Amino acid sequence: MVSHDPTALTEARDANERKAYDKSQNAPRGGSITMVLVVAAVLIAAAGGLIYVNRDYVEAYVLILLAVLGTIGVFALFAAAAGIVKFAGRDQGNPLLKAVVDGAFDGILVTDHAGRVFYANATYLDLIGATGMNDVRPIERVFIGDPDVSESIYRLLKAAREGRRLQEEVRIAGAAGEGARWLRMRVRPLGETRRDTRMTVWSIADVTRERERQENVFQELQHAIDYLDHAPAGFFSVDAAGDVVYLNATLAAWLDHDLAQVGAGSLKLGDIIAGEGAALLTTLNAAPGEVRTEVFDIDLKTRAGKPIPMRLFHKVAFGADGSPGASRTLALNRARGEGSDPQRAAEVRFMRFFQNTPMAIATVDKSGRIGRSNARFAKTFEGLIKNDDRSILSVVTERDRPVLEAAIRKASEGQSDIAPVEAALIGSAERWANFFVLAVEEEDRDGESAIVYALETTAQRTLENRFQQQQKMDSVGQLAGGIAHDFNNVLSAIMMATDFLLNAHKPTDPSFKDIMQIKQNANRAAALVRQLLAFSRKQTLRPQVLDLGETLSDLGMLLKRLIGEKVMLETVHGRDLWPVKVDISQFEQVIVNLAVNARDAMPDGGKLTLRTANVSAAECETFAYKGMPRADYVLVEVSDTGTGIPPDIIEKIFEPFFTTKEVGKGTGLGLSTVYGIVKQTGGFIYADSEQVRTLFRIFLPRHIPGADEIIPQIPAGEPPAIAEAIAAADKMARAATADLTGQGTILLVEDEEGLRALNARGLSSRGYTVLEASNGVEAIEAFARHGDLVVSDVVMPEMDGPTLLKELRRRDPDVKIIFVSGYAEEAFSKNLPSLEQYAFLAKPFTLKQLVAEVKKTLVQ
Repeated sequence: MVSHDPTALTEARDANERKAYDKSQNAPRGGSITMVLVVAAVLIAAAGGLIYVNRDYVEAYVLILLAVLGTIGVFALFAAAAGIVKFAGRDQGNPLLKAVVDGAFDGILVTDHAGRVFYANATYLDLIGATGMNDVRPIERVFIGDPDVSESIYRLLKAAREGRRLQEEVRIAGAAGEGARWLRMRVRPLGETRRDTRMTVWSIADVTRERERQENVFQELQHAIDYLDHAPAGFFSVDAAGDVVYLNATLAAWLDHDLAQVGAGSLKLGDIIAGEGAALLTTLNAAPGEVRTEVFDIDLKTRAGKPIPMRLFHKVAFGADGSPGASRTLALNRARGEGSDPQRAAEVRFMRFFQNTPMAIATVDKSGRIGRSNARFAKTFEGLIKNDDRSILSVVTERDRPVLEAAIRKASEGQSDIAPVEAALIGSAERWANFFVLAVEEEDRDGESAIVYALETTAQRTLENRFQQQQKMDSVGQLAGGIAHDFNNVLSAIMMATDFLLNAHKPTDPSFKDIMQIKQNANRAAALVRQLLAFSRKQTLRPQVLDLGETLSDLGMLLKRLIGEKVMLETVHGRDLWPVKVDISQFEQVIVNLAVNARDAMPDGGKLTLRTANVSAAECETFAYKGMPRADYVLVEVSDTGTGIPPDIIEKIFEPFFTTKEVGKGTGLGLSTVYGIVKQTGGFIYADSEQVRTLFRIFLPRHIPGADEIIPQIPAGEPPAIAEAIAAADKMARAATADLTGQGTILLVEDEEGLRALNARGLSSRGYTVLEASNGVEAIEAFARHGDLVVSDVVMPEMDGPTLLKELRRRDPDVKIIFVSGYAEEAFSKNLPSLEQYAFLAKPFTLKQLVAEVKKTLVQ
């Protein structure tokens, strides 16, 4: 059957009419050249005859000749106007073109904008039933009484007035005893010039037979679709994007799906295939131009999720670029008759076991070429298997490929007990899998030499690496905390000794500067020890309820001085931030350390951005960070536009003493301090880095204030920085003028003999009576004699500080005690009753700090 496109035929016919019209414009004009020559000869003869006429009569003869010519011209004009005489024109110059248009199969009508008819061919006359040219009517008058055609005529007339092309097909009711007719009406301007666009060409063609043929084809197609829809087998088609573009009625009934949803993109392949079976269909590959047909035994699922065993014959044609086209998939229902056929029931059970197992399974030949595989295998190695050889060796990296190849070779030789192979998978992301290779023992193996079981271990390895990293950080933290405690004892002795020396020397003494240098270095060492304690999460915190937005605003001026003029600081505050409970000085230390690192990463300048926001429990899951429980947090982001952190070291940046800076330009404790402070506060910190951007995200747990907690407010009328500066200056002035002398008996308990002696000397110099003890047992004996106040270390042999306090409470419930320790207060406070009253002084401390705390505790 040869099909004709009505639009193509219309365009071809319009082109032919335009060519014919253009030829008529260029055709030679009709007429007789002989008549022109005769008239010219007569005029020349008349003019020549005047030479032989007497001059007296020449003027009269000329006037007579002109009068005759004028009379002939006037009569010719009247004859032309009356139609007696017709002059040859361009439209009458080509009889061939006129014959073609007159005998055209389509009716042709030429009108002007007013609807006056200028031309109509015989076909048009026949179509409208006109008896002659005098009976010719324009199209709108022919069909004026037919309501089914009026709308189409109106659109055609509107297009004619606007000089546009338009085509309409209308159904004309036939006369009595005759069937209806279909007419195709077209309208277009006569030409493209301004003069030609004033004329409109109408064409009418009887397309009744063409419409009948189309109706027949449509009916045949409907029958074919009906047969396919109600065939005893399912049929569906899926495109490369995974959209089901066709589903026959049989399969729709089996799966309880609405056919109206198919084709609108709302039904996906995963909606009709159970488990991971869709991967078998979507991962099918072939060479460009190839057509592949595969057979799959998988479960399809109903809309309610019930599995139905099916055998799919899946056919896909691949384009020249290798992209797959829409599939042609036949589905046979294997559940029908399953109960009466034990073999089929066994095959279905095995199919479900094979396709739904959590392990990827495939058979391979001696070279590693994949034969058969299950759905998990297709899902796990999607996009990794090359089309040319389909080798399982292509999914692992070159480093691990020989080991897997050797395991397959051993299996092909019939060996057993082949060791599992752990290999890295190819691709941009780091992925790992364990491969278990077993030999195939059947004789008829169709080239299959081994069965390979694969289990992806990426998540397991990631968890193991994180656990090992956490263990390493905890071990280093314990080591750092122990070292810090010992250093604090040493530094306390050094700082106490320097205080004695400074009291004994005047500023004018030559050795005074050397003593001050010792004290300054001791203070620097004490700062490093505090950083180690921060990393080990054993420093003492004084948490308070804060609004982070106000805290960061107050810190802005300090940060601008730290980062310099080349780096621009931008602070973006979230709205209605939840309160958090942190140590404000330690939190400021976190921000300062991150800002300094960002500044060092931008030597040529850049942008440092601080951003805060609330993160609800539902939103925190979008970050997908390991180890962070689902809860409400306040997020602080610190980002810069520096050089970034290389991926190979980003896991090490929080380790103490790890630094990428030059020797002498960094201690390697900045980020480890940040890590420890955030962890000790109960928060989480994560680092993300790109080539030109580093981002630290700090998640601090939301604090819900109790009835007795009030978020501190800034006094009205006084800027925060100025208010804090005034308060600090006032505190320093009071400390400078304070009287630190006193009276009373102090029981000093310290296992470090040198430090105990220095502390006792310092307290004695301020007027106190000091009783010394090296451990808790000696302290109990000394306390029996007398004691107004106990100053005790926490970690001691035989009896530690908390145990000592419990024993002393039995003897004197009102005893006052000051604990001194290089560890954090939280490290031992959990071993004491919740309402226990005591004071705490963190090592290392100066003589002034010791005697000030002693006097403060005694007067309470």
